[in-house]
Amino acid sequence: MSKILVAYFSASGVTAKVAAELAKAENADCFEIRPEKPYTKEDLDYTVKESRSNLEMADESCRPAITGCVGNMADYDTVFVGFPIWWGREPSIIDTFLDAYDFTGKKIIPFCTSGMSGVEKAVAHIKGIVGENVCVLDGKRLGAEGTEEEVKLWTRLLGV
Repeated sequence: MSKILVAYFSASGVTAKVAAELAKAENADCFEIRPEKPYTKEDLDYTVKESRSNLEMADESCRPAITGCVGNMADYDTVFVGFPIWWGREPSIIDTFLDAYDFTGKKIIPFCTSGMSGVEKAVAHIKGIVGENVCVLDGKRLGAEGTEEEVKLWTRLLGV
């Protein structure tokens, strides 16, 4: 039986709620990707050109520091990676997480929370980070109202 991890970053709590439903549906372990320096409301204000989130997303090489780590990543076969959409893709803190581990031989399944933006641009970006030896599935945009049943249906379709 494969072991599953749900790793997620949540700026407002929406992604955390969906990640909890996913972990429950898949009997998976959960890991919150937390910034070493927490984001403030001002940091997340995308209408301010010099806000922290805008500056991070404008710099492709930006890797915000995270706190904590997955001590047993080698134990997992499948890693769901969840995040809100920022600038049409995953936040830079997700890139920090992806750079921190060797995902060779694992399956990564991205999921995002967004009112309108899809996960496609993030999936392409994630594939570029983890490399061609890692299976990255297309992923899915999940709304805040996502239920455990909805999540189970999606993961069954994936064959998880």
